[in-house]
Amino acid sequence: MGTLLMIGTNKGLFLARSDDGRATWSIDPVHYPMNGVYAVALDTRSSPPRLHASLTSSHFGPTVVTSDDLGTTWNEPEAAPVAFPSDTGEALRRVWAITPGPAAQPGVVYAGAEPSALFRSEDNGASYAMVRSLWDHPHRELWGEGFGGQAIHTVLPRPDDPAALLVAMSTGGVYRSADAGSSWSPFNTGIKAYFLPDPWPEQGQCVHKVTRDAADPDRLYAQNHHGVYRSDDGGATWTSIADGLPTDFGFAIVAHPHRGGVVYSYPIEADGMRFPPDKRCAVYRSTDAGASWEALSDGLPGTPYFGAVLRDALCTDDAEVAGVYFGTRNGDVYASPDEGDTWRLVASHLPDVLCVRAAEV
Repeated sequence: MGTLLMIGTNKGLFLARSDDGRATWSIDPVHYPMNGVYAVALDTRSSPPRLHASLTSSHFGPTVVTSDDLGTTWNEPEAAPVAFPSDTGEALRRVWAITPGPAAQPGVVYAGAEPSALFRSEDNGASYAMVRSLWDHPHRELWGEGFGGQAIHTVLPRPDDPAALLVAMSTGGVYRSADAGSSWSPFNTGIKAYFLPDPWPEQGQCVHKVTRDAADPDRLYAQNHHGVYRSDDGGATWTSIADGLPTDFGFAIVAHPHRGGVVYSYPIEADGMRFPPDKRCAVYRSTDAGASWEALSDGLPGTPYFGAVLRDALCTDDAEVAGVYFGTRNGDVYASPDEGDTWRLVASHLPDVLCVRAAEV
């Protein structure tokens, strides 16, 4: 068994492979050059795993492709599998999130789109249908557009309840369904929107990413536009866990795949200064659900370093001793084989890294 790392960039998809415990990596020639790859997924619920990649071509537009042989060949649909119904008057700009459903629903895959909409596949990503109840939500006309567009970028199925689903969008906030997507409610209490006249609105927060704790499905972590939060009640209320971090701004946050209370962040100085604090490349880890944080930089470049990490460019794999990975807008990709204690360079001088995903295969 080895490890596969999918690296989506603004000029193509790169696949990195390791067969020696993540000590060294080989990288395929670029797949889909000159396509922006904004979302990737490794669905390990089936054997072999299915790879998914969201492509955006400046000439042909957006689509989603899949591979059932670890990237040797790709299935390219004749028609885009994610498409807005004609009566919406909208067209797909790109897919920002691809998320396999829970183990109890082996064929289900979700896609988060721009403009903000959720799509659901029941055939392993071959085709998708819009989740109309969220599109028809009365808040939709109030959802704003962040710097990266108006998009659903986080989709979190609940592993122990197939009817429960959480999404997050920029700019709109966190919404949750308890009835398999038939209805949706905003879950933003405690998340501050300092840029709005009322900084504590029901909706309108610029949430950058949400991740779920490995041990407690009711525990969530969120990176906001200035603000890092934890919820212990499934998103109903949120409290700040930014103390101990050098800044509360950033895009990426990811929970450990099987250790409860362990979460990783890559802080950025501020919305108007998108460099790591003190120009220091470091991932921050908490082992106590955000009560305290430690900087992890052994093997990472010294100062000054200017690379920022986008919301989907930080991830873990599913190994017993988890690997942690991140890619920067400088085109550098780093991997840790020991849960963040030490880091090794996987690739450098790539195009702007937009997303990474990894798994044992």
